[in-house]
Amino acid sequence: MPNQLSNSFSGALRTFAYFMASGTQNTLEGVDYLSLYGNEPSAIEQVFAIYVNVIQLDEEGTVLNSKYAEKRATDYLRAYCDPTFEVTPAYEDWEVALHAPPPLQDLI
Repeated sequence: MPNQLSNSFSGALRTFAYFMASGTQNTLEGVDYLSLYGNEPSAIEQVFAIYVNVIQLDEEGTVLNSKYAEKRATDYLRAYCDPTFEVTPAYEDWEVALHAPPPLQDLI
């Protein structure tokens, strides 16, 4: 069987996606971000890229910093919606990197 993401990471990502899509992400309280879905998908894409770039797993695949990854990711969206909000510390290039998409056809 090919390598798969850990249950811990799967649960963390699923939970983050749920709160982002439901409009109940607590780090975005007071920010009207749901209107971006379907209208400005690159903003949402960047949020998820930051989340997966920042999240850390131990050797067993257990997520170590889900709340920090959420905060870094949602700070981007807060700043996107409110130009007066300053992300601190500023993002490093690796945090905001958009990696190549998968091939158009599965490899297996």
